[in-house]
Amino acid sequence: MNFTKVVLGLGVILTLSSCGSTKPSTVAEAVAPKAPKEFVMQIATDNVVAKKQEMSKEEIQKWPHMDIFTDSVPGMSLDKAYEFLKDKTPQTIIVAVVDSGIDIEHEDLKNVAWTNEDEIPNNGKDDDNNGYVDDIHGWNFLGGKPGSAAPEQLEITRIVAKLTPKYDGKTEEDIADADKEEFAYYNKLKEEVTNKQKQAAGQMAFYQGMLNTIKEADDAVKKALGKDVYTVDELTALNDESVKPQIKGMLLKMLASGATIEESLHGIEEGVNYFKSQAETMYNLDFKGRVTGDDPEDITDTNYGNNYTLGSKDDEIHGTHVSGIICAERNNGIGMNGVAGNVKLMSVRAVPDGDEYDKDVALAIRYAVDNGAKVVNMSFGKSYSPHAQWVYDAIKYAESKDVLLVHAAGNDSKDIDVEDNFPNDSKDKINEFADNVITVGAMTRHFDENISASFSNYGVYNVDIFAPGKTIYATFPKDNYQSISGTSMASPEVAGVAALIRSYYPSLTASQVKNILMDSGIAMHQVVKMPADRGAKADKRDFDSLSVSGRILNAYNAVILADQIVNGK
Repeated sequence: MNFTKVVLGLGVILTLSSCGSTKPSTVAEAVAPKAPKEFVMQIATDNVVAKKQEMSKEEIQKWPHMDIFTDSVPGMSLDKAYEFLKDKTPQTIIVAVVDSGIDIEHEDLKNVAWTNEDEIPNNGKDDDNNGYVDDIHGWNFLGGKPGSAAPEQLEITRIVAKLTPKYDGKTEEDIADADKEEFAYYNKLKEEVTNKQKQAAGQMAFYQGMLNTIKEADDAVKKALGKDVYTVDELTALNDESVKPQIKGMLLKMLASGATIEESLHGIEEGVNYFKSQAETMYNLDFKGRVTGDDPEDITDTNYGNNYTLGSKDDEIHGTHVSGIICAERNNGIGMNGVAGNVKLMSVRAVPDGDEYDKDVALAIRYAVDNGAKVVNMSFGKSYSPHAQWVYDAIKYAESKDVLLVHAAGNDSKDIDVEDNFPNDSKDKINEFADNVITVGAMTRHFDENISASFSNYGVYNVDIFAPGKTIYATFPKDNYQSISGTSMASPEVAGVAALIRSYYPSLTASQVKNILMDSGIAMHQVVKMPADRGAKADKRDFDSLSVSGRILNAYNAVILADQIVNGK
């Protein structure tokens, strides 16, 4: 059972952190030729009534593909898009996923994995002379042994650790005038890192205590009842001094949620591990995570990493989940359908359990571009980027090669027109330096004031569109499937539709595809709750003002508009 679901079910407040354009659109809806009568774009939703009935488990698993006009659920109308495309011939395109390890051995991904046909497997040579030896399915910029995880500090921690030898133990009187600004910056960040580490350690201890207490209570109930598995009714009727009423109530809530006690305990254990990694790794100034042997401060030092892109199937789920959303094999009778067919999945492992390095991101983008990707999904982000220019240069390089980059807006409930969020395509948060990046916020399945996901970042200049990102069912390592939430899930929904367009309409440029996605989105002219930290009261604002387009991803409209642009009818 998911950790977040468990603790919220117990009434415990938990916040999990992340995991635009000012120019007019190049695709003007007003001048687009009319679509055929049988396939007409539908954008206005003023008369749509949100679905009132409870949705089944199966419906919730499929909600991102539903149609707002027939289902009253704000999915992307994917079936209608495929109906429109059914008589057209697609090309196969490569989509790169820059993320954590990806389980390309998964039953729903193994048949869509990209293979570098110019490389001879496992001969220890760089056969295609691309700088990467035996890169059969992609490249692993994090290095490490097969099956190993990649724990890492946050960027703020790395910055403090780098400055500590220079400033630790010094007062302002000890600092030269030229260094006073940097010294103040160091002290500010150090205080934040110290406080975050203490908070994480406290939360880890709290959930460890909860875990121990519930284990003891569960053991006591089993002993009192004389059985290992018990029901709500049996627990309710139990009157034993060894089981305190408060703990009994917690056990009852767990059982009432539909999960077993064992599943609930596993969920709480995930919480312990979540805060443990923050306390002992992410905010730990002394932690050394990088194992590649390169200099992360030198962008020209590129001879590092390996070809093992799977990472750890036990510890890394993010990349596999993201990949399934985009391109899990369609209509194979198992699991779930990805958004796009006719896609080959390129695995680029560059995102650790912590913050990614700017160098790895920049080189990962360049690797994807140089090896044929036409769409690159980037479901990651951070608040500090000491070498942001390296990434900016990589974005410009991708633009020069006509590659679309799709980026998650982030999960901090913040306005990224004001707050820093990297990578991005605007140095001043107003003017874009490239037109091949689309940044995606997350929405829920509720077509009402609750449509914007409470965790999603937003910004009328720096978030381009919103897409399904709450309770998204997709692939997990080892042939599993689960539902999780985040802008990390919204981004691959957009990447999938982008891949669909580039597959059926390959003459369209990355910039055109970006603007088609934005201009063809569903409009929602309603006042909605703004994203807000858990426990905080959410202000309200017009949904239109949360992104550049003010719209919701719609695959059906997107392929119709793409067809109009290409065929002029």
